Amino acid sequence: MQAPSRWCRWASLPCPSMREAAFMYSTAVAVFLVILVAALQGSAPPESPFLYHIPLDPEESLELSWNVSYPQEAIFFQLLVKQLKAGVLFGMSDRGELENADLVVLWTDGDTAYFADAWSDQKGQIHLDPQQDYQLLQVERTPEGLALLFKRPFGTCDPKDYLIEDGTVHLVYGILEEPFLSLEAINSSGLRTGLQRVQLLKPNITFPATPSDTYAMDIHAPDIQIPNQVTTYWCYIHELPEGFPRHHIVKYEPIITKGNEALVHHMEIFQCAPEMDNVPHFNGPCDSKMKPDRLNYCRHVLAAWALGAKAFYYPEEAGIAFGGPGSSRYVRLEVHYHNPLVIEGRRDSSGIRLYYTDKLRRFNAGIMELGLVYTPVMAIPPRETAFVLTGYCTDKCTQLALPPSGIHIFASQLHTHLTGRKVVTVLARDGREWEIVNQDNHYSPHFQEIRMLKKMVSVHRGDVLITSCTYNTEDRELATVGGFGILEEMCVNYVHYYPQTQLELCKSAVNAGFLQKYFHLINRFNNEEVCTCPQASVSQQFASVPWNSFNREVLKALYAFAPISMHCNKSSAVRFPGEWNLQPLPKVISTLEEPTPHCPTSQGRSPAGPTIISIGGGKG
Repeated sequence: MQAPSRWCRWASLPCPSMREAAFMYSTAVAVFLVILVAALQGSAPPESPFLYHIPLDPEESLELSWNVSYPQEAIFFQLLVKQLKAGVLFGMSDRGELENADLVVLWTDGDTAYFADAWSDQKGQIHLDPQQDYQLLQVERTPEGLALLFKRPFGTCDPKDYLIEDGTVHLVYGILEEPFLSLEAINSSGLRTGLQRVQLLKPNITFPATPSDTYAMDIHAPDIQIPNQVTTYWCYIHELPEGFPRHHIVKYEPIITKGNEALVHHMEIFQCAPEMDNVPHFNGPCDSKMKPDRLNYCRHVLAAWALGAKAFYYPEEAGIAFGGPGSSRYVRLEVHYHNPLVIEGRRDSSGIRLYYTDKLRRFNAGIMELGLVYTPVMAIPPRETAFVLTGYCTDKCTQLALPPSGIHIFASQLHTHLTGRKVVTVLARDGREWEIVNQDNHYSPHFQEIRMLKKMVSVHRGDVLITSCTYNTEDRELATVGGFGILEEMCVNYVHYYPQTQLELCKSAVNAGFLQKYFHLINRFNNEEVCTCPQASVSQQFASVPWNSFNREVLKALYAFAPISMHCNKSSAVRFPGEWNLQPLPKVISTLEEPTPHCPTSQGRSPAGPTIISIGGGKG
């Protein structure tokens, strides 16, 4: 229920005494100073103690800044509200929905303003959280708007709270246009809302200084007009200079056209295949019928950026090679524009700036594909909420293809198509899961970036790399098969490592012969409904399967126990010598334990009820 025009104070709220208010204020200021000192010890300039910034909404009226404190296992947020009306809600949810969300709310009843930790139920109704884990530290009116500074632990052990962990976080927000008599009178369904995806837990690593002998190359869209549609993937071909020699890329960073920060969602640069000595100069939507087919052979990732990411640095001892013999002179820039307000006439020249040097470093960095082969033999039944497929880089392949000293993985880019929900790669050694390479429990196919690992992962000869993807096909009527199409699926981890080896692809798929045995088996139990005739493709066979519980469980069992076909491939797409069909699944006799969330003490929590705040001038 909204407040009537004659405003009255919410009488049921306890008001703090003057002594309590003074204590709360002095504590907030002291904590804030600690945050500033800690932040300024890093690389941020004094005028910007927060390392990370993103616009939350397309109009950029809400701006989020944050720092991560790993010693405290907490995040310090600053939410800048540039056009405050009657309040704002901000929080996190599993997939970016406003229902079942973990929220913090600033609202007014028309007379008094309040700040509180809250949650929303499955109908979007807002409720006060009895465990107040968002700790308000400061409220300040600035020339730009109202700045709220608050703190939140990674984990709270509150069943209504979101566990902040490595990987993608779906941030949600809502704008309160009118006062509300109480927090419980607010329902998110009646608000102007939105979401933003980001990696909150950035790795706490020291980045090397950019060498003085580096050159810069800007690869950007040539002043294009952003289409007036919600989603656009724009492709642009850039040609390197004639005779461009071998260099090492040592760093790259985004170039965003001013004013388009909320529209440019992510960008990637792909190098074309070495044999492509001539690529048409294309500039247009990637799904255009005018796009030359040759652009499909420009798939070798050189750089990738997503909203919220800063510059990407290679280790001081390695760089990624481009230019020179065996390297194409053509690269493809792909920019994803997210334009939910369908803004017309906006022009853009965003792209990526590459920093490179002709002083080649000790190691060439390489990119290796892990996971599943792009083949229809790996499929997800329809109407599944969490179906898992797993791909292997086996001990046989790493024993043969890796150098005696092994390799060192320093970054990773996870990839699925539209139904992917979780991705994880685990390193196994001597039959035991050893460590996680990269994991994203809230993965989104609409937010893909190359992420620096918190610590380098060393892979030895004989190790196994296991990549598992979890899919949701609740809205599909037919099986989703593996393949290159956007409505087909993938399960890939592009790992960035050094020293570069000949091994470029280490992936698997179930043996095709065993899949045919599956089709024959379920035919016996389904009145010959599945076509097993030679002329039927695997995709057609999956399309004819009646997806009862028996057929689903047998397919899961097949993928869990049947032999695999290994692709232990060189960059030339030729497999390393050896027998790679009908390979047994790697044996894993022990798995890693799930980490136990740390529960903060009650001393770090806010009072049980809403905090009354002043949103007038100055600090509060």
